[in-house]
Amino acid sequence: MTNKLRMIGRIAIIVAMMLVTFCSGVWAALALWYQLPGNLIGRTIGSAVWVIVVIALVTLAIARRSWLPLAAYAAIYALLLVWWANIAPSNNRLWADDVSRLLTGTVERSQVTLHNVRDFTWHADDNYDARWETRRYDLDQLVSADAVLSYWGNAAIAHAMISFGFADGSHVVFSVEIRKKRGQQYSAIGGFFKQFETILVAADERDIIRVRTNVRGEDDYLYPLRMDKPAMRELFLSYVRVANRLAVTPAFYNTITSNCTTIVYRMARQIDPGLPWHIGLLLTGYLPEYLYKVGALDQGMPIAELRQRGRITERARNSKVGDDFSGVIRGGIDEPHP
Repeated sequence: MTNKLRMIGRIAIIVAMMLVTFCSGVWAALALWYQLPGNLIGRTIGSAVWVIVVIALVTLAIARRSWLPLAAYAAIYALLLVWWANIAPSNNRLWADDVSRLLTGTVERSQVTLHNVRDFTWHADDNYDARWETRRYDLDQLVSADAVLSYWGNAAIAHAMISFGFADGSHVVFSVEIRKKRGQQYSAIGGFFKQFETILVAADERDIIRVRTNVRGEDDYLYPLRMDKPAMRELFLSYVRVANRLAVTPAFYNTITSNCTTIVYRMARQIDPGLPWHIGLLLTGYLPEYLYKVGALDQGMPIAELRQRGRITERARNSKVGDDFSGVIRGGIDEPHP
């Protein structure tokens, strides 16, 4: 019986070691593919060499029934982790035009000045009139905060933004985004491997919402948030603090741990430490259900009705040049319900 238990224990250890080696080896191969300097061919060769070495060491360990090849693997993996830890984010790259400038803000009592607010006019994804502005906002005139979700084909995945409204009818949208280099394309997998820096964009609704609905063909929804003025004010200021921090200390974007929703969640937790975690923070398409559950949306009607009222895609696509875009997309959202 004792020998049988020892055998089972030995087999369990071997299986665990093989599993750890497989998972770490796959991660390292992807890390090399995304982060090795050079072109696609060079990165592919680097990843392939790593895979061959790992397979050879595992085969040797099994054939000779020795732990030494796995110890050698652990050593070279540790060296790879040292290399990985020294890959640092930067604010100095050749950035795409729409993320080329960093948002910063200054606060003096209730007056907030935002520098590099984006107000592009988009004709196509690669055709736009670039415009950056300095804008001033009086937080005493802050009257609303809306969650905006933009979907592009998968019900579980959306990009989340927060739009703040003021008494004069103006709005500014804050959006945590990847900071793409010129010519670079988004990759969800690359977001796990330090492929993108994080940027906080502040933009006019006519820019940042309309480019998604009218140019990129995304499906957008707007949900008025139930927040008192002190909470709205603090959330706005949290965005300003994040922007100023990123301008000084760049950070990598991460598809799971540091994305458009998790960063907002961490800011909201500073206002309400009891705010629970939910899968909707990872599968951002389900964020409205989370907001509904915690009471951040109007619970006087079913979430399905809120979603139907909040769909702004068609209204945005039917808007004309010169229209009050913010007013057009909100038509019907605030109508009283039975």
